[in-house]
Amino acid sequence: MDILHLVDRLEEVFNEGRPIPLTRKLAVDEDRVLELIDQMRVSIPDEVKKAQQILNQRDKILAQSQEEADRTVKLAQEKAAQMVEREALVEQAKLRAQEVLRQAQADADSIRADADEYALDTLTRLETETARSLQQIRNGINKLRADRGLPPIQSAE
Repeated sequence: MDILHLVDRLEEVFNEGRPIPLTRKLAVDEDRVLELIDQMRVSIPDEVKKAQQILNQRDKILAQSQEEADRTVKLAQEKAAQMVEREALVEQAKLRAQEVLRQAQADADSIRADADEYALDTLTRLETETARSLQQIRNGINKLRADRGLPPIQSAE
């Protein structure tokens, strides 16, 4: 289940809580709150698994781009070798091979940069969502602790 959906459901439980007269406290359905917290505990590892899948995809893209670059380099080397055999085209073959090698390296660098940017953006969004969810969970826990007269739990940050 999506963590944000669970946070929304937890918020609904608090919104449905009944105010306790002459206090700033709410009476909420403890079973529903605890059930949602348990579901969140299960869901957060799923979010982490999704992040790992993104990293694996990034690694796969990097490996594919390296293979493509290697194939391009090999093809360029083979073409260069054929051209060198022709005396009239020796100089032209060397220049062309160097250009193909530079282009292959530039293509590989570009693909790597794009994959890194994608992974960074995705992980940054996941970090933000996870931090927001964690803060909402802490707020809920601290609210419940405050309702019971217990001190709030301090952030580990």
